[in-house]
Amino acid sequence: MSRHFKVTNRRVAFLSAAVLGMSCLAGAAFAGTAFAEDGDGGGGPDTVADTPCSASARSCVDLDDQKAWLIQGGKVVRGPVAIASGGGGQETPEGTFRVYLKDKDHKSNEFMMPNGQPAPMPDSVFWGPGGIAFHSGDPNKASAGCVHLSPADAAAWFASLQMGDEVQVHGNGTPGDNNNTPGDDNSGDNGGDNSGDNGGDSGDNGGDSGN
Repeated sequence: MSRHFKVTNRRVAFLSAAVLGMSCLAGAAFAGTAFAEDGDGGGGPDTVADTPCSASARSCVDLDDQKAWLIQGGKVVRGPVAIASGGGGQETPEGTFRVYLKDKDHKSNEFMMPNGQPAPMPDSVFWGPGGIAFHSGDPNKASAGCVHLSPADAAAWFASLQMGDEVQVHGNGTPGDNNNTPGDDNSGDNGGDNSGDNGGDSGDNGGDSGN
C-alpha cells in the first residue's frame, strides 16, 4: 500500500508539472502575440479621423505633410501643428515607437552653439533610436532626425506624453518644402537660460544623438 501511494504521488506530481509547463508556454505565446499587436502601428480600421494614425497612438506624425497631432482615447486633442522633420540624409524614422525619456532642459551632446556651449533642446521627449525626439525648434528648418515643434507645441507635447506612450510616424521621410536647410538642429529658439538641472522624467542626459 505504501509503495502504491508513493508511485501514485509521483504520477500526480509529474502530471501537475506537465500541466504547469503547458500553461507557461501558452502564457508566453499569448504575451508574444499581444506584444506584436501592440507594435503594429496605424493604417487599420481604427484610424483616427484626419490623421494617418491608429487610435493606440498618443502622438501622430505625418512626414509627408509635415504635421503632428496629440491623441487621447482615439480623438485628436491638439493639432494638426506644423513640424520640421529630418532631411539631408538624416531623415526621421518611420514606424511605431515608445517614449523612453523626457528632459525639460536637455542639451545636445553633438551640436554646439557659436559660443561653444551645447545647443539647447528644450522640452525633449525621446522616442526613436539614436536619440530621436520631439523638442522645441524651428518648424521651418529641417532637423538632423528629430521633430521640431514650436515652443508652445513642444511644451504641450512634453506635458502630455508620458513614459511608454506610443508614437506613430507615417510618410516617406522626405521633408516638405519648408525644410530647406537640412541637418541643422541647433535652433534652441526658446533656449534662453538652459543651465538648470535636467527636469521632467529623465533624471539624466542620456540617449541624445543631438538631433
